[in-house]
Amino acid sequence: MPKNYYLPTDDAGKAELLEHLAARLPFYAEQLNVSTGELSSLNADASAYRYTMTMNNQAQHSAKNWVAFKNQLRDGGANGNGSFPPISLAGGAAPEAVPPGIIPRLTTFVTRLKTAPNYTEAIGQDLGLIGTVRVVDPSVWQPAIATHTEAGRPVLAWSKGGADALEIWVERTPQGGFVALDISTDTRYQDDEPTPATPAVWRYKAIFRLKDEPVGNWSDVASVVVGG
Repeated sequence: MPKNYYLPTDDAGKAELLEHLAARLPFYAEQLNVSTGELSSLNADASAYRYTMTMNNQAQHSAKNWVAFKNQLRDGGANGNGSFPPISLAGGAAPEAVPPGIIPRLTTFVTRLKTAPNYTEAIGQDLGLIGTVRVVDPSVWQPAIATHTEAGRPVLAWSKGGADALEIWVERTPQGGFVALDISTDTRYQDDEPTPATPAVWRYKAIFRLKDEPVGNWSDVASVVVGG
């Protein structure tokens, strides 16, 4: 089954992964041919990243505190006695400085670990290097279609995702009702129906297809002005 990427998208998640990997990897160092230098580098990166995260968060909160104090000092208010906010950040002693590029180093290192002869998926799970299973539920799919014209012809564009194709319906006259237009496996579709001599609005809707069957929900209706 498809899996999500192991690397978290948020900074807090990245910091946690670094710390977890630094704590667990020593148990597999010999099996995966990880050197003491690589372990030291990983630990230094984890410490530097966590420290930077802590100081950055404190700095942001301190900045908000100073903005609030500045506004109160300027405009007055019922609370506060005019005492300046603290300016020191309590992050403890700074760890060893590391070169920029912690996450690129991490992903390169993880690739190396996963290609080691004795690497197994069980090890990857323990180290936090296996993404969670991505649940694919076609019943909730809904295409988002965008329309524009090129050389006077309506063009539809969408993102296919996990679908095989898109089933497109069109309504060419007001309240004329939608009729099936085409099934497209491309993410760009041009409607080559001759356009009218006077301006008209053509409306489109679509539904994904998977294994030759429609799945999910109909798209919102998208309109485009043609002719004239």
